Amino acid sequence: MPKISIGDADIQYEKTGDGPPLMLVPGLGGMGSFWAKQVAELSRHFTVVIHDHRGTGQSTHSRIKYSVDQMAADVVKLMDALKIDRAHFAGHSTGGAIGQTIAQDHPARIASLVLSATWAGRDAYFARAFALRKSILETQGPGPYARASNLMLYPPYWTATHAKEYEVAEAAAAAAPPPTDIALSRIDAIVAFDRRARLGEIKAPTLVIVARDDMVTPLHQSEELAQKIAGARLVVLERGGHFVPVIHPETYNPPVAEFLRKAAGR
Repeated sequence: MPKISIGDADIQYEKTGDGPPLMLVPGLGGMGSFWAKQVAELSRHFTVVIHDHRGTGQSTHSRIKYSVDQMAADVVKLMDALKIDRAHFAGHSTGGAIGQTIAQDHPARIASLVLSATWAGRDAYFARAFALRKSILETQGPGPYARASNLMLYPPYWTATHAKEYEVAEAAAAAAPPPTDIALSRIDAIVAFDRRARLGEIKAPTLVIVARDDMVTPLHQSEELAQKIAGARLVVLERGGHFVPVIHPETYNPPVAEFLRKAAGR
């Protein structure tokens, strides 16, 4: 995967396919590879761009105070560097927070918006869950943090029946963690995020999609997004947890692809 400068950082990215640009932006883990099971299908209709967030993967590990505003600014600068004026956008979890921010602050840059397993602002559940995850990372380190996080990211039924796949995913999460100080700052960033008051400003066609058994960004948070964004469509998948795009692409991909193709007139 190539890298490109956005000024104060180098961002690793990959561009695949042909057609209107589509930014696929991952969650807190920040790795573009999260979208591996979506790229092949979507690149038949779009020029798909994935990237590693600054602070993760092979992008620059900047020692800065991270925020969702900063992450959104990085995506806009990446679009500028790639000469993309306007793109369709799908953001998962933290990527969805980034998508809301760009749609509000730079509405001309977003042609359509998929908000996947995301939230508009913390509530008591979200704050408690990430306070616990942060405490584990601070006191026990990246290995226990990855193990504890995966118990929430993957649904119980899948964990119980896919022991080998779960072990592979767990080992991968622990194998190359971002520096702990960066990971802690990124957790602080998402806990501080709150764009509820500006949801009515989002005018791009919007799909909100979530699995009913998501334990990280539960259904009620997606319902709030769909209620407050004019014209937003809500799709609730029966199961798959927070990582439904990874473990059930067969149910996740069709509504996402259909929405994006319709929005792009394809």
